[in-house]
Amino acid sequence: MNTLYPPDRPSKEEQKAALASYDALESVLRRIHSKDTEIEIAEFGTKIRIPLNALQLLAVILKETGKGKPVSIIPIATEITTQAAAELLGCSRPHLIKLLESGAISFTKVGKHRRIKYHDVMEYRKNMKAEQRRLLAEIMQADEESGLYDS
Repeated sequence: MNTLYPPDRPSKEEQKAALASYDALESVLRRIHSKDTEIEIAEFGTKIRIPLNALQLLAVILKETGKGKPVSIIPIATEITTQAAAELLGCSRPHLIKLLESGAISFTKVGKHRRIKYHDVMEYRKNMKAEQRRLLAEIMQADEESGLYDS
């Protein structure tokens, strides 16, 4: 798998080109009704068949690049190391190992090494963030009920 980590921020020129390209592509995507599309690279006169969902993904990439955000694409089934997973979650590797051993995140062992699916790490992260929001709302509700926000 080719990776650029951390992904580079797009230059100002790349941002401008991405924004212009995004607007044009988004306009075309609204009119496409086929799942299988063909684009042409004018510079070479080459036509390429591209699935519609790949063009839609390209539109998302162009939109984010136009905003100056770096973009990274990771296949969902990609397996990552415990260190990479810990970095994604913003925790220490030993804490991640505890999460794995407790069953909070599923993993497989390859020899003595643990491998975790990227999707499983992101699913855990999403659930963790949802639980944090729920608890914060609960705390705010309790503070309001106890009159801490009254003036």
